[in-house]
Amino acid sequence: MGLLDATEEHPHSKWRRYLIMVVALVLIGGGTIWWLLRYHSEKVAVYHFLNAVVAGDMQKGYGMWSPSESYSLKDFEGDWGPDGYYGPVKSFNVKGTYQPPDGSSGVVVIVDLSPYSPFPEKDDALKQSRSKEARLWVQFSNHSVQFPPPQFDHP
Repeated sequence: MGLLDATEEHPHSKWRRYLIMVVALVLIGGGTIWWLLRYHSEKVAVYHFLNAVVAGDMQKGYGMWSPSESYSLKDFEGDWGPDGYYGPVKSFNVKGTYQPPDGSSGVVVIVDLSPYSPFPEKDDALKQSRSKEARLWVQFSNHSVQFPPPQFDHP
């Protein structure tokens, strides 16, 4: 067999390479989507809660809150009402979430609360300075909102 002999060579099949690439892309895409949406329902619970507070519907907001027996509607309004510690809340921005590393039953959602509507732009330092950060605990089981336990208040 010489260099110029015409023997037919069949190239290796590429189906295995394509299959591995497709499986890898599906796994990477699925992992990315899961990572981005892993606390989506908890964020939605916070959106519903804060939209009730922004609308001034304290009964509805208190209904979404998971209070202890000693935390009354009056206490709730003292925290979230127009003259409360966090109030008046006219707009908000969800900054992020984190789950404590011990496999706890909920997640902490970090929000910025503003007395201005719409939420102030980053370059408006005066309005931004009046914003407050709040950390809210959302239970996985029933999506109730409350203040985080003291051990989970800071990451």
